[in-house]
Amino acid sequence: MLFALYAVVTVLAAIVLAYGAYLDLAGHPSIAEEADRLSVPRSWMAPLGVCLGAGSLGLLAGFAVPVLGTAAGVGLVLFFVGAVGAHLRVGDRQLGGALGALAMSAAALALGVAVHRVA
Repeated sequence: MLFALYAVVTVLAAIVLAYGAYLDLAGHPSIAEEADRLSVPRSWMAPLGVCLGAGSLGLLAGFAVPVLGTAAGVGLVLFFVGAVGAHLRVGDRQLGGALGALAMSAAALALGVAVHRVA
């Protein structure tokens, strides 16, 4: 039962994060507007998209190599803590996306550690 929950949460998180990576790498207008609102240079969007894509792939790789999934989960949690901080830094209260992604990343990490007992 725990493995099934881990699998569902991890795959959903990977899909959502891969879509976010695509938006960043494609320079989608909504991402550009958010970068402007948060005073984040638009030139950072591609590198941040690569980080999201790598995290998404890392979560999936964690099914075969648990330590990769753990490393990806830790990296994604730190990524989204930084994203929440970027919102708070400029007084932006539109935190739903960043907090949701943080929660999904943390859930995938916690479930992966619980299933694989990797620390």
